[in-house]
Amino acid sequence: MVNDIIVVGAGVSGLTSALLLSRSKANTVTVIAKHMPGDYDIEYASPWAGANFLPMATAKHSRWERRTWPELARLVEQVPEAGIHFQTSRIFRREKDMQGSSCPTDPMFDRDPWFQSVLPDYKELDAAADPRGHDSGCEFKSLCINTAMYLQWLVGQCLRNGVVFKRAIISHIKEARAYKRADTAASPPAITIIINATGLGSLKLGGVQDESMAPARGQIVLVRNELHPMHTTSGTDDGTSEILYAMQRPAGGGTILGGTYDIGNWESVPDPNIALRIMRRVVDLCPEIAGGKGIEGLSVVRHAAGLRPYRKLGVRVEKEALDDGTWVVHNYGHAGWGYQGSYGCAEAVVELVNEIRVLNGQDLASEPKLFSWD
Repeated sequence: MVNDIIVVGAGVSGLTSALLLSRSKANTVTVIAKHMPGDYDIEYASPWAGANFLPMATAKHSRWERRTWPELARLVEQVPEAGIHFQTSRIFRREKDMQGSSCPTDPMFDRDPWFQSVLPDYKELDAAADPRGHDSGCEFKSLCINTAMYLQWLVGQCLRNGVVFKRAIISHIKEARAYKRADTAASPPAITIIINATGLGSLKLGGVQDESMAPARGQIVLVRNELHPMHTTSGTDDGTSEILYAMQRPAGGGTILGGTYDIGNWESVPDPNIALRIMRRVVDLCPEIAGGKGIEGLSVVRHAAGLRPYRKLGVRVEKEALDDGTWVVHNYGHAGWGYQGSYGCAEAVVELVNEIRVLNGQDLASEPKLFSWD
């Protein structure tokens, strides 16, 4: 019996889910999406991401990131064509930001964080290393992803496993069934399972219409200047929606200067005033990035804005039976941590698909391991 898996959405969550599901010979996998890797559209979040590994979950909900780090680290060491490299990360804290803040990234700034046992070389920084205006900081080994390379690499890995890609626009999640491939006349009949990885699209997609979804707008400046290590701070003096982070993508991908985390803002056009503040903040913190010349020393590639798929209720990774008996496995609402939780969440998607298969009488004894590090 062959199961039809239709993944709706070709961002990092959908592609990683498709990749892990395609490792089972019991599944045929089709990815359908309005946007594919290579596209740059405000509706398509994944190309705009930084993207790095800075834990944002609480210890209670850290499974996604704990399970993703070893696989991304393995890719750095063994698969250079994936477009990922290690980069030291420094996080700086201000006491005034730590009092009653509601920023979604708060756990990143904990003084005794759960991730110190996961990410290598963690240490608290000496007070002398803290830049002016900051009260404490930490350092650890992280990584940064060239999203243009990595998304295409995921597509290539999926194609190697027989995944089919189709451009499509659907208005209701049930419409994905029209793209099933397996011979449903087989005995016993195959199961059709839809994976909903539509990100912010889940707000309006029929059959989902998750009203807890909202955009978390992120504006960035991409420059040619190099920066080591990556930097993140707990806050800025330019408003609660403006934040500071900077990271260098591998393989000539440039350096990302950020940014904003503006929940509810749908604007796709970069704001020149915000861009100026972003550049000033980064140069003030790391003057070496511009060779001591101020923002005039920055070589700008482009200004950009993307919409993170923020979900007020947190990420949704669960199975659901629709009223017509169709099974849907949801994997959306990752806000700003889609890449760093991608393998952990996709692993859970496979587990939920396998639960559905068991309910339909399938034997899972011969299923392969998901990761080489298991």
